[in-house]
Amino acid sequence: MPARVLVVDPVDPVLDGILAKHGIQVERRIGLARGELLKIIAGYDAIVVRSRTRVDAELLEAGARGRLRVVARAGVGLDNIDFDAASKLGVRVVNTPGPSTQSVAELTIALMIMAARRALEANLRLREGEWYRPLGMELYGKRLFVVGFGRIGRRVAEIAKAIGMRVAAYDVVDVREEARARGVDLVASLRDGLREADVVSLHVPLTPQTYHLINRDTLRDFKRGAILVNTARGELMDTEAVLEALENGVLSAVAIDVHEREPPGERELRLIRHPRVVATPHIGASTAEAQRRIAVAVAEELARELGSLEGVEGGG
Repeated sequence: MPARVLVVDPVDPVLDGILAKHGIQVERRIGLARGELLKIIAGYDAIVVRSRTRVDAELLEAGARGRLRVVARAGVGLDNIDFDAASKLGVRVVNTPGPSTQSVAELTIALMIMAARRALEANLRLREGEWYRPLGMELYGKRLFVVGFGRIGRRVAEIAKAIGMRVAAYDVVDVREEARARGVDLVASLRDGLREADVVSLHVPLTPQTYHLINRDTLRDFKRGAILVNTARGELMDTEAVLEALENGVLSAVAIDVHEREPPGERELRLIRHPRVVATPHIGASTAEAQRRIAVAVAEELARELGSLEGVEGGG
């Protein structure tokens, strides 16, 4: 019997073609209601999700009673997947951390520039017919503090240095070699980095340790007038504390692609609507190029995990 893969979140159709070459059947049920998903999941060897679908213990147990062997996350973050439950049930979890790096890094820099130049604020007021020319700041010569020096953090650092920023970084793992290769200063602690930074950019995964990493306490360590950028996970920031910091001048601007609740609730919208906030709806990996690379990478992982032939064409 051929392996069966269920795709429940939007993924580039190149995935279907690659898996078909390996005799793997793909069924797309985008936006499937949870009740229906619980009923049918046991009939599939693998499920492909993005960030919308929550793969919790209940869903995993329902799948493991049948054929489910693999959960494939088309993207980086695994916070919507109960990894511990999957491990106990013998269900493999795979993701694609590399393909979206460039797209997320480019958006990070774009948001950073928009915040520094107050470009959105100027644009919105110009649309209303007001000739408003806010005084922004250059990023050239400013100090960028990259929190989390993984793939995306490193790429952001490279681009930032290319436009003349001075870059420092902090990570809980040893990244001395990666930092040295890019001419990036490492700091001993989060607080040391925050105190000197003109711009702080978050690039860490969401874990119990990083939840509300930016809070009323850590915001006291920010250099007054700094810019905060977050393209990682919304829950890294305490939304209310960040809004307070904007209003009292600790932060001069905030640029975010991610939100504590997605879609945002009223609390998040209060921050989003602030005139010195640039916000996008979690589009970091939403480029044609990244989505195609992600789909190819997911297909390759599934072909390997489901015991299909190796050497899938494509590359990710």
